[in-house]
Amino acid sequence: MTGRHIYSHFRGDSFKAGLSRTSSICALLSVYLFLLAPLLVIVVMSFSNEPTLRFPPAGFSLDPYRVLLRNDDFARGLVVSLIVSLIVTALVVAAAVPAALAIERRDFPFKRAIEGFFLMPLLVPTVVLGLGLLLVLAPAGLRGTFTGLVVAHFSIAFPYCVRTVLMSLHTSDISCEEAAAVLGAKPAYVFRRITLPIIMPGVVTGSLMAFIVSFDESVLSMFVSGTAISTLPVEMFQYLEVRADPVIAALSVALIGGSMIIVMLIERLVGLRFVVR
Repeated sequence: MTGRHIYSHFRGDSFKAGLSRTSSICALLSVYLFLLAPLLVIVVMSFSNEPTLRFPPAGFSLDPYRVLLRNDDFARGLVVSLIVSLIVTALVVAAAVPAALAIERRDFPFKRAIEGFFLMPLLVPTVVLGLGLLLVLAPAGLRGTFTGLVVAHFSIAFPYCVRTVLMSLHTSDISCEEAAAVLGAKPAYVFRRITLPIIMPGVVTGSLMAFIVSFDESVLSMFVSGTAISTLPVEMFQYLEVRADPVIAALSVALIGGSMIIVMLIERLVGLRFVVR
Protein backbone atom coordinates (compact mmCIF):
# COMPACT_ATOMS: atom_id res chain seq x y z
CA MET A 1 0.00 0.00 0.00
CA THR A 2 1.45 3.36 -1.06
CA GLY A 3 1.74 6.42 1.16
CA ARG A 4 -1.13 8.07 -0.70
CA HIS A 5 -3.38 5.08 -0.04
CA ILE A 6 -2.44 5.06 3.65
CA TYR A 7 -3.17 8.79 3.92
CA SER A 8 -6.52 8.37 2.15
CA HIS A 9 -7.45 5.47 4.41
CA PHE A 10 -6.49 7.42 7.56
CA ARG A 11 -8.35 10.50 6.36
CA GLY A 12 -11.46 8.43 5.63
CA ASP A 13 -11.41 6.89 9.11
CA SER A 14 -10.98 10.34 10.69
CA PHE A 15 -13.89 11.71 8.68
CA LYS A 16 -16.11 8.79 9.73
CA ALA A 17 -15.11 9.23 13.39
CA GLY A 18 -15.86 12.95 13.23
CA LEU A 19 -19.19 12.32 11.53
CA SER A 20 -20.11 9.71 14.14
CA ARG A 21 -19.17 12.12 16.95
CA THR A 22 -21.23 14.90 15.38
CA SER A 23 -24.22 12.60 14.97
CA SER A 24 -23.97 11.52 18.61
CA ILE A 25 -23.84 15.13 19.79
CA CYS A 26 -26.83 16.07 17.62
CA ALA A 27 -28.81 13.09 18.92
CA LEU A 28 -27.96 13.98 22.52
CA LEU A 29 -28.93 17.62 22.01
CA SER A 30 -32.20 16.51 20.41
CA VAL A 31 -33.04 14.37 23.45
CA TYR A 32 -32.20 17.21 25.84
CA LEU A 33 -34.29 19.63 23.81
CA PHE A 34 -37.21 17.20 23.80
CA LEU A 35 -37.00 16.87 27.59
CA LEU A 36 -36.50 20.56 28.27
CA ALA A 37 -39.09 21.87 25.81
CA PRO A 38 -42.08 21.53 28.20
CA LEU A 39 -40.13 23.29 30.96
CA LEU A 40 -39.11 26.10 28.63
CA VAL A 41 -42.73 26.53 27.54
CA ILE A 42 -43.82 26.78 31.19
CA VAL A 43 -41.15 29.41 31.89
CA VAL A 44 -42.29 31.49 28.92
CA MET A 45 -45.97 31.13 29.85
CA SER A 46 -45.27 32.28 33.41
CA PHE A 47 -44.56 35.76 32.03
CA SER A 48 -47.67 35.91 29.83
CA ASN A 49 -50.00 38.91 30.12
CA GLU A 50 -53.03 36.97 28.86
CA PRO A 51 -55.85 35.68 31.09
CA THR A 52 -55.48 32.09 29.83
CA LEU A 53 -52.63 29.78 28.95
CA ARG A 54 -51.76 30.20 25.30
CA PHE A 55 -48.45 29.67 23.56
CA PRO A 56 -46.86 31.77 22.31
CA PRO A 57 -48.20 34.61 24.47
CA ALA A 58 -49.17 37.91 22.89
CA GLY A 59 -47.17 39.86 25.48
CA PHE A 60 -45.18 39.53 28.65
CA SER A 61 -45.72 40.75 32.19
CA LEU A 62 -44.77 40.05 35.82
CA ASP A 63 -48.42 40.09 36.89
CA PRO A 64 -48.64 36.26 37.24
CA TYR A 65 -45.93 36.36 39.89
CA ARG A 66 -47.59 39.29 41.69
CA VAL A 67 -50.91 37.42 41.76
CA LEU A 68 -49.12 34.27 42.92
CA LEU A 69 -47.63 36.07 45.93
CA ARG A 70 -51.13 37.25 46.96
CA ASN A 71 -52.81 33.84 46.64
CA ASP A 72 -53.73 32.66 50.15
CA ASP A 73 -54.67 29.12 49.07
CA PHE A 74 -51.24 28.50 47.59
CA ALA A 75 -49.59 30.01 50.67
CA ARG A 76 -51.52 27.70 53.00
CA GLY A 77 -50.76 24.71 50.79
CA LEU A 78 -47.07 25.61 50.78
CA VAL A 79 -46.97 25.82 54.58
CA VAL A 80 -48.74 22.46 54.92
CA SER A 81 -46.43 20.82 52.38
CA LEU A 82 -43.31 22.16 54.09
CA ILE A 83 -44.41 21.08 57.56
CA VAL A 84 -45.51 17.63 56.42
CA SER A 85 -42.35 17.12 54.34
CA LEU A 86 -40.04 18.11 57.20
CA ILE A 87 -41.82 15.82 59.66
CA VAL A 88 -41.83 12.96 57.16
CA THR A 89 -38.13 13.46 56.42
CA ALA A 90 -37.22 13.30 60.11
CA LEU A 91 -39.33 10.19 60.69
CA VAL A 92 -38.05 8.49 57.55
CA VAL A 93 -34.40 9.01 58.48
CA ALA A 94 -35.02 7.85 62.06
CA ALA A 95 -36.63 4.64 60.77
CA ALA A 96 -34.56 3.99 57.64
CA VAL A 97 -31.11 4.03 59.26
CA PRO A 98 -31.77 1.27 61.85
CA ALA A 99 -33.79 -0.72 59.30
CA ALA A 100 -30.93 -0.58 56.78
CA LEU A 101 -28.39 -1.48 59.47
CA ALA A 102 -30.45 -4.50 60.51
CA ILE A 103 -30.83 -5.70 56.93
CA GLU A 104 -27.17 -5.22 55.97
CA ARG A 105 -25.38 -6.14 59.19
CA ARG A 106 -27.60 -8.80 60.78
CA ASP A 107 -28.77 -12.27 59.80
CA PHE A 108 -32.34 -13.22 60.65
CA PRO A 109 -35.13 -15.26 59.06
CA PHE A 110 -36.94 -13.77 56.06
CA LYS A 111 -34.45 -10.90 55.80
CA ARG A 112 -34.75 -10.57 52.02
CA ALA A 113 -38.53 -10.81 52.23
CA ILE A 114 -38.59 -7.95 54.73
CA GLU A 115 -36.28 -5.92 52.50
CA GLY A 116 -38.64 -6.50 49.59
CA PHE A 117 -41.58 -5.51 51.78
CA PHE A 118 -39.87 -2.21 52.61
CA LEU A 119 -39.44 -1.48 48.90
CA MET A 120 -42.95 -2.61 47.92
CA PRO A 121 -44.48 0.91 47.85
CA LEU A 122 -42.21 1.66 44.90
CA LEU A 123 -43.72 -1.25 42.95
CA VAL A 124 -47.39 -0.72 43.81
CA PRO A 125 -49.27 1.85 41.68
CA THR A 126 -49.74 5.06 43.65
CA VAL A 127 -53.49 5.03 43.02
CA VAL A 128 -53.78 1.57 44.58
CA LEU A 129 -51.66 2.63 47.55
CA GLY A 130 -53.75 5.77 47.97
CA LEU A 131 -57.00 3.81 47.94
CA GLY A 132 -55.63 1.40 50.54
CA LEU A 133 -54.53 4.27 52.78
CA LEU A 134 -57.93 5.90 52.41
CA LEU A 135 -59.70 2.73 53.51
CA VAL A 136 -57.40 2.48 56.54
CA LEU A 137 -57.20 6.14 57.57
CA ALA A 138 -60.83 7.16 57.05
CA PRO A 139 -62.32 4.77 59.68
CA ALA A 140 -59.60 5.87 62.12
CA GLY A 141 -60.60 9.51 61.68
CA LEU A 142 -57.24 10.45 60.17
CA ARG A 143 -58.44 11.57 56.75
CA GLY A 144 -57.94 15.29 56.30
CA THR A 145 -55.46 15.58 59.19
CA PHE A 146 -51.75 16.27 59.50
CA THR A 147 -51.27 12.80 60.92
CA GLY A 148 -52.96 11.18 57.95
CA LEU A 149 -50.82 13.13 55.49
CA VAL A 150 -47.65 12.24 57.40
CA VAL A 151 -48.57 8.53 57.41
CA ALA A 152 -49.36 8.57 53.69
CA HIS A 153 -46.20 10.43 52.71
CA PHE A 154 -44.07 8.28 55.02
CA SER A 155 -45.20 5.14 53.19
CA ILE A 156 -43.98 6.45 49.83
CA ALA A 157 -40.82 8.26 51.01
CA PHE A 158 -39.43 5.56 53.31
CA PRO A 159 -38.25 3.16 50.55
CA TYR A 160 -36.08 5.83 48.91
CA CYS A 161 -34.17 6.54 52.11
CA VAL A 162 -33.79 2.85 52.96
CA ARG A 163 -32.41 2.17 49.49
CA THR A 164 -29.77 4.91 49.61
CA VAL A 165 -28.62 3.97 53.13
CA LEU A 166 -28.43 0.31 52.09
CA MET A 167 -26.20 1.28 49.16
CA SER A 168 -23.91 3.19 51.52
CA LEU A 169 -23.68 0.24 53.90
CA HIS A 170 -23.18 -2.25 51.09
CA THR A 171 -20.23 -0.33 49.63
CA SER A 172 -18.63 0.53 52.99
CA ASP A 173 -15.74 -1.37 54.58
CA ILE A 174 -16.92 -3.19 57.69
CA SER A 175 -13.37 -3.88 58.89
CA CYS A 176 -13.15 -0.54 60.73
CA GLU A 177 -16.29 -1.34 62.71
CA GLU A 178 -15.02 -4.83 63.50
CA ALA A 179 -11.64 -3.48 64.62
CA ALA A 180 -13.29 -0.97 66.94
CA ALA A 181 -15.50 -3.69 68.42
CA VAL A 182 -12.48 -5.96 68.98
CA LEU A 183 -10.72 -3.13 70.82
CA GLY A 184 -13.65 -2.87 73.21
CA ALA A 185 -15.68 -0.01 71.75
CA LYS A 186 -19.35 -0.09 72.62
CA PRO A 187 -21.89 -0.46 69.77
CA ALA A 188 -23.25 3.06 70.31
CA TYR A 189 -19.73 4.50 70.08
CA VAL A 190 -18.95 2.50 66.95
CA PHE A 191 -22.13 3.71 65.29
CA ARG A 192 -21.61 7.34 66.25
CA ARG A 193 -17.90 7.63 65.42
CA ILE A 194 -17.42 5.12 62.58
CA THR A 195 -20.62 3.84 60.95
CA LEU A 196 -22.56 7.09 60.80
CA PRO A 197 -19.78 9.15 59.16
CA ILE A 198 -19.33 6.39 56.57
CA ILE A 199 -23.02 6.22 55.62
CA MET A 200 -23.63 9.97 55.95
CA PRO A 201 -23.72 10.51 52.14
CA GLY A 202 -26.52 7.95 51.89
CA VAL A 203 -28.37 9.48 54.84
CA VAL A 204 -28.14 12.99 53.38
CA THR A 205 -29.20 11.83 49.93
CA GLY A 206 -32.04 9.74 51.33
CA SER A 207 -33.34 12.60 53.45
CA LEU A 208 -33.31 15.02 50.52
CA MET A 209 -35.05 12.47 48.29
CA ALA A 210 -37.63 11.81 51.01
CA PHE A 211 -38.29 15.55 51.26
CA ILE A 212 -38.72 15.91 47.49
CA VAL A 213 -41.00 12.87 47.24
CA SER A 214 -43.15 14.06 50.14
CA PHE A 215 -43.35 17.65 48.92
CA ASP A 216 -44.26 16.69 45.34
CA GLU A 217 -46.65 13.85 46.19
CA SER A 218 -50.09 14.59 44.76
CA VAL A 219 -51.99 11.32 44.29
CA LEU A 220 -51.76 10.13 47.90
CA SER A 221 -52.44 13.66 49.12
CA MET A 222 -55.66 13.84 47.12
CA PHE A 223 -56.84 10.58 48.69
CA VAL A 224 -56.14 11.55 52.30
CA SER A 225 -56.57 15.35 52.20
CA GLY A 226 -59.79 16.97 53.31
CA THR A 227 -61.48 20.34 53.04
CA ALA A 228 -59.67 21.64 56.12
CA ILE A 229 -56.14 20.76 55.08
CA SER A 230 -54.44 20.14 51.75
CA THR A 231 -50.95 20.27 50.32
CA LEU A 232 -49.63 22.54 47.59
CA PRO A 233 -49.96 19.95 44.76
CA VAL A 234 -53.60 19.41 45.73
CA GLU A 235 -54.20 23.17 45.71
CA MET A 236 -52.68 23.31 42.24
CA PHE A 237 -55.04 20.62 40.92
CA GLN A 238 -58.04 22.35 42.49
CA TYR A 239 -56.95 25.65 40.94
CA LEU A 240 -56.65 24.06 37.50
CA GLU A 241 -60.17 22.65 37.79
CA VAL A 242 -61.53 26.20 37.93
CA ARG A 243 -59.15 28.12 35.66
CA ALA A 244 -55.90 27.71 33.78
CA ASP A 245 -53.95 30.95 33.67
CA PRO A 246 -50.29 32.03 33.80
CA VAL A 247 -50.40 32.06 37.61
CA ILE A 248 -50.18 28.27 37.69
CA ALA A 249 -47.22 28.47 35.30
CA ALA A 250 -45.52 30.95 37.64
CA LEU A 251 -46.03 28.55 40.55
CA SER A 252 -44.61 25.71 38.46
CA VAL A 253 -41.50 27.78 37.72
CA ALA A 254 -41.06 28.43 41.45
CA LEU A 255 -41.30 24.68 42.16
CA ILE A 256 -38.81 23.93 39.39
CA GLY A 257 -36.41 26.42 40.96
CA GLY A 258 -36.80 24.76 44.35
CA SER A 259 -36.13 21.33 42.87
CA MET A 260 -33.01 22.63 41.13
CA ILE A 261 -31.72 24.00 44.43
CA ILE A 262 -32.17 20.60 46.10
CA VAL A 263 -30.44 18.83 43.18
CA MET A 264 -27.51 21.25 43.47
CA LEU A 265 -27.35 20.55 47.20
CA ILE A 266 -27.17 16.81 46.51
CA GLU A 267 -24.43 17.37 43.93
CA ARG A 268 -22.56 19.66 46.30
CA LEU A 269 -22.76 17.33 49.29
CA VAL A 270 -22.46 13.82 47.88
CA GLY A 271 -22.48 13.99 44.08
CA LEU A 272 -25.19 12.84 41.68
CA ARG A 273 -23.12 9.80 40.71
CA PHE A 274 -23.72 8.37 44.17
CA VAL A 275 -27.48 8.90 43.82
CA VAL A 276 -27.80 7.06 40.50
CA ARG A 277 -25.27 4.34 41.29
